[in-house]
Amino acid sequence: MEMINAIGRRKASVARVYLTKGKGDIKVNGKDYKDYFPSPHIQMKLEDPLSTVEVAKEYDVKVNVNGGGFKGQAEAIRMAIARALVKIDEDYRSPLKAKKFLTRDARVVERKKYGKPKARKSFQFSKR
Repeated sequence: MEMINAIGRRKASVARVYLTKGKGDIKVNGKDYKDYFPSPHIQMKLEDPLSTVEVAKEYDVKVNVNGGGFKGQAEAIRMAIARALVKIDEDYRSPLKAKKFLTRDARVVERKKYGKPKARKSFQFSKR
């Protein structure tokens, strides 16, 4: 098997994932994913697509991710891993789609408008 690559996006984060045959190592920006994401519930987001199709120990995952915060990065990586697994085997599509790992979450931060302190918040109104 050659290297399979895929891209995942979430908020301002973009993750490029490269899957190769291996023993289950996940590297994020050159570090082990447990060092890059110290929080256990964020680590689970990365493991979810692999454990859903039960191939956690079969593939090595190399990730380049940038932009956004740690939660957006983790969800971008999750989407990219799911897309790469579907490229490997089309049978993985239905269990991954059932858990919504292949759906792009398009919610992004709304831009700030002029005359307001934030996107929608207004300054205190004074009638007189």
